[in-house]
Amino acid sequence: MPGSPTEPGDLRAHPVAVARADYLWFADLALRGMARVVAELGDDLANRRPPFHGSNSPYAILTHCLGVLEYWGGATVAGRSIERDRAAEFRATGPVAPLLERAEAARQRLARDLDGFEAWDAPQNVHRDPHEPVPYSETKGAVLLHVLEELFQHLGQIEITRDALIVES
Repeated sequence: MPGSPTEPGDLRAHPVAVARADYLWFADLALRGMARVVAELGDDLANRRPPFHGSNSPYAILTHCLGVLEYWGGATVAGRSIERDRAAEFRATGPVAPLLERAEAARQRLARDLDGFEAWDAPQNVHRDPHEPVPYSETKGAVLLHVLEELFQHLGQIEITRDALIVES
């Protein structure tokens, strides 16, 4: 895969740079989109799962994304010590208002986690799998791309989940 650790050559030969503010704008776009959906659904619908096998509620999806930010932004980029129960994220339920407050706090925390960020530094707490190399095991810059990948993937998931819940109710 071009650009991956499996691609021969110097990864730094042709860097792609993005301004911190631009990166945070895109992360905010996804987070605020998920928060908007959860807020619009309210306490009842936001905590429901659509009738698909293995599906998650919008509340759980947003909770999971906050865990993604905490682990990938906090532990691997900023080097903060964190506690995360990934499995519990998918079982999470509760009132919407405190979740929205946590989402705003996580958004602000991501901005602080980028203080002193060096894209070429190796991420902490990520172990390279020689059988399945991934770019985000190599550089903190790739970790941040992975964070965006997760946020936008789950934004789409939460929007589809919302649509299914509205049709069902």
